[in-house]
Amino acid sequence: MVSEVLWNAPVADRPVDALVRVPGSKSLTARWMLLAAAAQQPSELRGALVSRDTRLMRDALERLGAILEARDDALLVTPIPPPPEHPAAPLEIHTGLAGTVMRFVPMLAALHHGDVRFTGDEPALARPMDPVIDALRQQGVEVTEHGAPGRLPITVHGTGRLRGGRIEVDSSASSQFISNVLLVAARADDALELVHVGDKLPSLPHIDMTAETLREVGIECTHDTDEQGRHRWRVTPGEIRPVSIVVEPDLSNAGPFLAAAVATEGTIAVDDWPEVTTQPGDAYRELLTRMGAEVWREGRTLCVRGTGRIRGIDADLSAVGELTPTIAALAALADSPSTLRGVGHLRGHETDRLKALATELTKLGARTLELEDGLEIHPGPLHGEVFETYEDHRLATAAAIIGLRVPDLQVIDIGTTQKTLPDFVGMWLSMLHTDPLEDGEA
Repeated sequence: MVSEVLWNAPVADRPVDALVRVPGSKSLTARWMLLAAAAQQPSELRGALVSRDTRLMRDALERLGAILEARDDALLVTPIPPPPEHPAAPLEIHTGLAGTVMRFVPMLAALHHGDVRFTGDEPALARPMDPVIDALRQQGVEVTEHGAPGRLPITVHGTGRLRGGRIEVDSSASSQFISNVLLVAARADDALELVHVGDKLPSLPHIDMTAETLREVGIECTHDTDEQGRHRWRVTPGEIRPVSIVVEPDLSNAGPFLAAAVATEGTIAVDDWPEVTTQPGDAYRELLTRMGAEVWREGRTLCVRGTGRIRGIDADLSAVGELTPTIAALAALADSPSTLRGVGHLRGHETDRLKALATELTKLGARTLELEDGLEIHPGPLHGEVFETYEDHRLATAAAIIGLRVPDLQVIDIGTTQKTLPDFVGMWLSMLHTDPLEDGEA
């Protein structure tokens, strides 16, 4: 149920000027946790994100038999033990709204000998799971669907093995359907060949991220195209090497803070921005420059300065769809219209993000049209309103950005940001040098 607590989004009374340190990447934390649980020896993860999504991943892996312990600012992961000879007692895993849990863990559950039921928050029951179910069945794994076809809840009847071979997956709705298979493919009996058969492939950087993490644990993963021009990945079975890794900061979560600099003619520096990364959030450097900001590096710090002008943008965000709410918020504050394209897959995220953004931005005064695969945003005089977040953390942070310039903007359920950034409110108020006792939840 959506909380009706309203958060008064603070207005910036001066340009922001702050050094921001964001926690570890949610996407990388999820991948490293799962790979560490599937390895043969214990691993150590430093800088891992602690949020609702990663707590749900931790709980899922522990239910399957892994041991995860926080010790000395590190997360120690003892892998899942080999499956027992006889089927274990049935398990249930609650995915919340975490796509990484609902889409990544079922394939791992096939390596468990016994039944594993997956369910989640009510909005999660509407998110597509067809490609996950289909991939499992192509691997000879029995899956029972308890609700609407291709949706949670489901039960994976694990036998303790995956056979490998060729799999065809339509990942048009989410790159997670490809990563789902790749992350566990090294544990299959035979080499695995995965072919994407959909019309489009969103968020390719996230799949590149998966392939890179596999290589870092010693697994051979190649990517090319087949004779029909379709994306194809091959994974060779092998032992997943234990790691001692530092998780990169979450560059997507840095986005709202960088946007604050653009919105207020201020300067924000984000510490430990990697030189080379597979994270989609790295695209903020180019996107914010195109919207009129000054962007530069100082060593390992990325700096963004607002120039007083926010330009509208025409951008294909298909590879970096998760950045859309932040860019849309700035587009509502811009001096010319924007068109954000290639993000039809956002309709299947925590909410239908295109519909939600169109509804809420229009309500504030920025007429926003839903396109088949994107948004057309026409800036106008904005006014305070109650901004609905639809239990979506990125809608909440988009509202906070606009609130820097628009008085009396109230955000429903700002706490949904705990999904990936547990102390967003504290960080936001600290950036503004605002007393949390004066501007907080009403």
